[in-house]
Parts: sequence; C-alpha cells; structure tokens
Amino acid sequence: MLRIVVAELPGQVTLKLEGSLAGPWVVELEHAWRAARPKLAGRSLGVDLTAVDYVDEAGKYLLALLSRDRAQVTAAGTAMTELVRTIAEDWPLREK
Repeated sequence: MLRIVVAELPGQVTLKLEGSLAGPWVVELEHAWRAARPKLAGRSLGVDLTAVDYVDEAGKYLLALLSRDRAQVTAAGTAMTELVRTIAEDWPLREK
C-alpha cells in the first residue's frame, strides 16, 4: 500500500510517500506526478521517500523519470538513501 500526500509550499510542491512503491502503487505515483505538474507554476517538485520501505523495479524507473524531470528526491535510512544515490548512476536516462 502507498499513501501520497501533496504538500504545497511557496517554493515547492512535495509528494510525500508512505509505504511501498511497488506494483499498482507506481501508477498512482505517476498519476499524482502528472496532476502536480500543471500546479507547479515555477515551483520545484519534491518527492519525499522518508517513509517508504520498499521500491520495486518499476518504482525505481519512475523515480528515475522524476529525477530526469528535475524532481528533488529525498530519502532517509540507509537503503532508501542508497537507492536515491544509485538512480542517477544505474538509470542514466538522457533526453535525446
């Protein structure tokens, strides 16, 4: 299960995730991301993984897409912090 809370601040819109980013919940995050994009109005997008306990391969790919779209992905704990660090190295998505 995944809970997504949207926090709108003057300089940033943050998608705060709680639970597992896996299976059908990856699609839910994609929907939340696409819904948040038009509301940014010059603000940055943040993705807060501090309360996420598991990310599957589809979730990692979506996080890589979010990173490529300049989202600021933050995490806590050894596993999630390492995941965020390796996304740029292991998922080098480049715009053509």
